[in-house]
Amino acid sequence: MTTTLPAFTKDADWLDWCANPSKPKFRLPKGAVDAHCHVFGPGDIFPFAPERKYTPCDASYEQLFALRDFLGFERNVIVQATCHGADNRALVDALQRSDGKARGVATVKRSVTDEELHALHAAGVRGVRFNFVKRLVDALPFDSLTEIAERISKLGWHIVIYFEAEDLKEYFKFFTDLPTTVVVDHMGRPDVSKNAFGPDFDLFVKLLEYDNFWCKTTCPERLSKSGAPAYDDVVPFAKRIVEAFPGRVIWGTDWPHPNMKSHMPDDGNLVDFIPKIATTESLQKKLLVTNPMRLYWPEEVRGDQ
Repeated sequence: MTTTLPAFTKDADWLDWCANPSKPKFRLPKGAVDAHCHVFGPGDIFPFAPERKYTPCDASYEQLFALRDFLGFERNVIVQATCHGADNRALVDALQRSDGKARGVATVKRSVTDEELHALHAAGVRGVRFNFVKRLVDALPFDSLTEIAERISKLGWHIVIYFEAEDLKEYFKFFTDLPTTVVVDHMGRPDVSKNAFGPDFDLFVKLLEYDNFWCKTTCPERLSKSGAPAYDDVVPFAKRIVEAFPGRVIWGTDWPHPNMKSHMPDDGNLVDFIPKIATTESLQKKLLVTNPMRLYWPEEVRGDQ
C-alpha cells in the first residue's frame, strides 16, 4: 500500500533563501560552528506540521551543508523549526547524515518517552527549544517546559528559549527558576531603535548575569531597522553582550531565515557582520569555536581551546 503525503504550497509571501551568497571577506577561525540554522522538509519526505503557522520552501540538509562549506564553517547546530512541530524526523535525518559535524536542538511534547529522548540523544540532539513568541504558537509552554527541563537535565541537555523583548519582564522569574543551562535565541529580540545601554536592554543583560544563561548574538537581519547589508543599529546590542559575557555567547546564520518579510539576507554578509560584534581574535574564537564546542561537543573539548 502506497502512502500519499500531504501536498504543500509555500506561503505566497514567503522569501526563499539566497541561492548565491557572496564569499565572506572575514575568514572564520578553524573549527567555526554555525550554531543556529534549520532544515525544512523536503516536504514530500518530511511533511510540515498540520498546526504550523507558516509553510516554507524546502531547505534540505544537502543545501545546508553546502552552505556550511562555502562560508567556511566546519560544523552546524540544527534547530527544530516550528513548521515541523514536534516531529523531529527531518532534524534527525540531517544529523545522521552529517558525519558527526552537526548537533541538534529538538522540539518535544510532554508525552515524549524516555526511550524517545535517548534516541534523540543518540542522533546528536543536545537541547530542546521552547517558543514563547506569541504569534508563532497556540499556547505558551510553561507547564511542559518545567516538566521536560527536569527530565532532560539528566541527559546533560539544555533549554533554548525564543521570546520577544516586550515579554521578558513577564517571563523573567519563570526563566530564572529553570534548573538547566538556558540558551536565548537572538538576544531576546531587542528593539534596536532604543539605547543598547538603556533600561529595556539592561533587563536582558540582568537575565544573562545568571550564570546558567547563554545568548545567541544572531539575526541582525531580523532585528535591524537600518537594514542590509550593514545592520549597524544591531551592532551595539550584540557587541555589548559579546564583551560582557564572552564565555557564554554563540553565533549562527539562522539559514534559511524563516519568515523574513523585508528582504532575504546574503549569508556571506552575515558572516562579515561577526567582526563588528566580536572585535578581537580571542572574542571571535570564543564566539565561534570554544563556546559552541563546549556546549554541543563537550567530549571533544581540550584544555588548549
